[in-house]
Amino acid sequence: MSTLPTLTTDRLILRPFTLSDGPRVQELAGKREIAATTLLIPHPYEDGLAEQWISTHKEDYQKHGALHFAVCLKSGILIGAIGFMPNKEHQVGEIGYWIGTDYWGQGYCTEASRAVLKYVFDELNLRKVYATHFSHNPASGRVMEKLGMQKEGVLRQHITKWGQSYDLVYYGILREEFYAQNQ
Repeated sequence: MSTLPTLTTDRLILRPFTLSDGPRVQELAGKREIAATTLLIPHPYEDGLAEQWISTHKEDYQKHGALHFAVCLKSGILIGAIGFMPNKEHQVGEIGYWIGTDYWGQGYCTEASRAVLKYVFDELNLRKVYATHFSHNPASGRVMEKLGMQKEGVLRQHITKWGQSYDLVYYGILREEFYAQNQ
């Protein structure tokens, strides 16, 4: 497959990013609450960073199979991002996501993540998907639990952001567990 797929759910469209999404990504990801719960999003979110990030997606996909989706309402409004990085050698992959603060608590992250899990298990034939969250972001852990992921452990003081060390909570789901829950 040479181009990133587009996935749809009842309420969402997960599509490739375009450079024109840059200002919206900066607006959403630029909030301190988003940066505080993600490893790689900076604060402040400088002009041009979103476009620079988006410009890497095609090569990431072609070289590594990385998936970067713009999470959009069916109306077309971009509300967040979801990504997936496969490790084909080990038949596993990592999912990560963020949703704009105005859209928290509405189930969008779970809905988008479930669509990505279905896609990677169906199309990439992976054995396992894992995800992590900072211990101070239990809402992300609740998303993982709603997806049927099991908590596998805590990596103590594993991540440093803004000069502070944080625990990283690790979750995973096996292909057969996903299919048993989503038939």
